[in-house]
Amino acid sequence: MTDQKSNIEIYDTTLRDGSQAEDVSFSVEDKVRITLKLDELGVHYIEGGWPGANPKDIEYFQVIKSTPLHHAKIVAFGSTRKAKNSAKDDPTLAALLSAETDIVTIFGKSWTLHVTEALETSLDTNLELIEDSIAFLRSKGRTVLYDAEHFFDGYKTDPDYALKTIEAATKAGAERVILCDTNGGTMPWEIREMVSMAREHCSVPLGIHAHNDAEMGVANSLVAVEAGVTHVQGTINGIGERCGNANLCSIMANLELKMGRTALGDGKLANLRAISHYVAEMANLLPNKRQPYVGDTAFAHKGGVHIHAVQKNPLTYEHVRPEQVGNQRRVLISDNSGRSAVFNKVETFGLDLPQDNPKVKELLESLKTLEYEGYQFEGAEGSFELLVRKALGTHTPSFELLGCRIIVEKRKANEEPISEATIMVKVGEVVEHTAAVGDGPVNALDHALRKALEHFYPQLKEVKLLDYKVRVLTGLRGTGSRVRVLIESGDHKEKWGTVGVSENIIEASWQALADSIEYKLMREKT
Repeated sequence: MTDQKSNIEIYDTTLRDGSQAEDVSFSVEDKVRITLKLDELGVHYIEGGWPGANPKDIEYFQVIKSTPLHHAKIVAFGSTRKAKNSAKDDPTLAALLSAETDIVTIFGKSWTLHVTEALETSLDTNLELIEDSIAFLRSKGRTVLYDAEHFFDGYKTDPDYALKTIEAATKAGAERVILCDTNGGTMPWEIREMVSMAREHCSVPLGIHAHNDAEMGVANSLVAVEAGVTHVQGTINGIGERCGNANLCSIMANLELKMGRTALGDGKLANLRAISHYVAEMANLLPNKRQPYVGDTAFAHKGGVHIHAVQKNPLTYEHVRPEQVGNQRRVLISDNSGRSAVFNKVETFGLDLPQDNPKVKELLESLKTLEYEGYQFEGAEGSFELLVRKALGTHTPSFELLGCRIIVEKRKANEEPISEATIMVKVGEVVEHTAAVGDGPVNALDHALRKALEHFYPQLKEVKLLDYKVRVLTGLRGTGSRVRVLIESGDHKEKWGTVGVSENIIEASWQALADSIEYKLMREKT
């Protein structure tokens, strides 16, 4: 059992610092929903935003007051007072109080460059801004956390002054001092040295707030913990301004699984992948499949030697158990796969395939031939399962294509083309003939196919095309080159990938679309 001294406070700033990332914009509803998920995960602090900075943050703090939380404390974020204002007349401090959170975080300047050039004030005045702001908020009954902005860059320039700023914060009543690598360019060995020095000049617990501009955000956060900080700030998936913030998903996993510290406790680390994907969805970002711990490929094995060894003992090629972070092991099927990979994959389909079944060899040969032709099944497991079931004779097609025609017509140079698809399919003994238009020939074909089949299979209305990728396999033949189409589809229960390959992009798309529909209907039957 981890002792109390090893506990680390997790401070999540996804809703504030994370929302400053390019292409990320949370609605108020998004922020509330993420708050509830973070509370469920077990983080200690959730920085909700900067009250007064924009209407969304103002509304968020109004809404969140009446939203019951079980674990996390909501924090309002702002800056020290302006030099021209007294603390009691400063709009920023007033907005912090209006948020009515018990805890507030304010940042102040630690780097002489920022004091003289950004604030355009004196070094002594900056110390007064820090002290006055914190003391005023404390007098209003708030717990104050102090972000020492640019602390590490400030220390490199003038260590004595950087230390004076955090001494001023503690003197005024800050209960935590967070050392910020705001520009994200500090190296781990520098972090260790400077945190150790700051501990000698700070009477309250220290924290770390790292950015990832040198790809050291996680490393710097962990080194800071080694050096004595007990409070770690970051964002889910590391989203944030420029190159992002320190990634809390990796930090929390490393703290608990590698360093023996308690970050979440109570087995809550098993929810890590779920929160990672939830925040990505709310941010309208594709999850990073190669993200450590929580990504789709974090525990994916492709090489035959690796797969064979992992089946014997997962420790051979996995540094932690995937279920510890809510992930799962995946076996990727490719031309590198051997018998072990095929048997492992077939087991996940719920099929009984004896070791001596001659179909295994046929499957391997078929797989290698198809991949040589350009098919890729590691991202198209739906197509692979159909391939297996067809080879074993356990799959009955749900429909048969009798023919299709696709017309793309451009009537004027400055008008968008019109795409229309006509399709004829056979379901049982019934022939269905339909037509549909769409945004491009593939979309028209998709609409026509669904229109033909939904009468027989209404469950297809649940299926959505989530992603569509085309890759030219070789450019030697120019526009006649072979292409691979990968489609990701999903319903309310799962997602699946399918693939098609041809010199004709419509044919490749048809193969992937047809497999997507067949996979859905096959899953409904099994």
